[in-house]
Amino acid sequence: MKQVEIYCKSTQSTHSYPLGTSLLEISKDLNIQMKNTVCGAIVNHQVKELSFCLVKPKRVEFFDISHPDGIRMYIRSLIFVFYAAIKEALPHVTLQIQHGISNGYYCELSGLEREISDSDIFAIKQEMKLLIEQKIPFIKKELLTDEIVDLLMKQGLEEKARLFEQQGNLYAQLYFLNDLGNFFYGHLLPSTDYLSNFDLVKYFDGLLLQIPKRKKIQKLRKIVKLNKLFGIYKEHKNWAEILNVSTIGNLNDFTLQKRSGDIIKISEALHEKKIAEIANKIHLRNGDVKVVLVAGPSASGKTTFSKRLGVQLAVNGLRPFQISLDNYFVDREKTPRDEFGEYDYEALEAIDIEFFNQQLLELFEGKEVQIPRFDFQLGCRFQNGKKLKLLPGDILIVEGIHGMNPNLIPKIDEKNTFKIFISALTQISFDEHNYISTADNRLIRRMIRDSKYRGYPASETIKRWPSVRRGEEKNIFPFQENADVMFNSATLYELAVLKKYADPILKQVSENQEEYVESTRLLEFLSYFKPINDEEIPPTSLLREFLGGSSFAY
Repeated sequence: MKQVEIYCKSTQSTHSYPLGTSLLEISKDLNIQMKNTVCGAIVNHQVKELSFCLVKPKRVEFFDISHPDGIRMYIRSLIFVFYAAIKEALPHVTLQIQHGISNGYYCELSGLEREISDSDIFAIKQEMKLLIEQKIPFIKKELLTDEIVDLLMKQGLEEKARLFEQQGNLYAQLYFLNDLGNFFYGHLLPSTDYLSNFDLVKYFDGLLLQIPKRKKIQKLRKIVKLNKLFGIYKEHKNWAEILNVSTIGNLNDFTLQKRSGDIIKISEALHEKKIAEIANKIHLRNGDVKVVLVAGPSASGKTTFSKRLGVQLAVNGLRPFQISLDNYFVDREKTPRDEFGEYDYEALEAIDIEFFNQQLLELFEGKEVQIPRFDFQLGCRFQNGKKLKLLPGDILIVEGIHGMNPNLIPKIDEKNTFKIFISALTQISFDEHNYISTADNRLIRRMIRDSKYRGYPASETIKRWPSVRRGEEKNIFPFQENADVMFNSATLYELAVLKKYADPILKQVSENQEEYVESTRLLEFLSYFKPINDEEIPPTSLLREFLGGSSFAY
């Protein structure tokens, strides 16, 4: 029998197996031991399910749920089981997975026509537990696309069916759990019994599907109530439904009908309206507000938002001045380090709090101050001669990731501040069961900006992203509910525009680079969007911060 050779990175050894041997069989033969059960593998820097069979020489590295792709597999598989359980417990109800929030996944049950009850939740959970106990395999089948579309339509999954039709492939793949078909834009676990921990609880008007911690699968992620953030999601969900652009399939229809310009105009108008409303709120604070703090995670569009807010404040008769917290970094040798010994520029201690507060107080007293400049190459702060003095009616806009942290401005009276939290909260979904990650939206934005303005390849941005995300989870998101208002910088159309810019730089990541795993995933994700040309995007758009062509000076 013909043999195929593999190099197993997990054991750092080379082995030969009969052609067609599955990864699951190899993991058992090599007795791969991990903290949690092995759930997948990286094969030649591509994610594969354990059912994948080898026909050529490969480099294989197994992973469990603690791996980013492991937890993604877990979440997709859990949502499939959740869907199957609802089909049994509440057969006339449609499951809609809306978005990730509060360390879980918010979902709604349409067609229930009454409030979700404790008995509903109990019935769904019991069905889920039964499916898990039965150790049912997730089977992937290659079928004619017409067959898949017909099957999905019969199950009431019209948005999934629409996306399959738009792809235009003769054959496609569909997952099955018993006789129930479904599709998820990524891989699943081998079987239902891999789902060892979950919970389902009431959350606002819907449900929150709780998932385990990556590093401690025995413990569920703690629910954090995020009332303001949920309100923003709800507002933009209503906008998406009004415009009938709640899924990729809807957006693609507009593009194919050459009506994408309508979505661009309306999306930009909604942004302008919201920014104007925020400026009005600041103006109505009877002149008490002296400093507006704008904070948000990486690639949320803080800089352009601050400039657009400045325009609207000027319309209200105020004179805005903008400064960046980045210019108040301590000198590099005083910068704290993270657990890996690297400089932690996202820690609050990386900012010279004392000096920053001193300058704010002097400005509020009507004194003239010299605004510093930080040289990132030399790692030190210097004075470049820029002076600032605030007159009556003047207002300061301070942009930086720590704006919501109360420890940033301990010497400033709360009544003199107005806090705005900004993030790119993706407004559309793949379909009924597949949400689009806000973090993916921001990563794609950042990759394009890094490539265009900093000369970084996509692989470098991808490599740095986990560190950026850790910093956000530690220093930004815990304080977001301190905001007076929240602003969603995402637009309904943007991923279809970003596709044109992201595809070429993602394709430059080669197969021998570790970042190829993530670049492949993002390319697959973007492949579902029909591209939209950016010529109708106005020069004041927040998206111009990443694409170029902005009328603002940065």
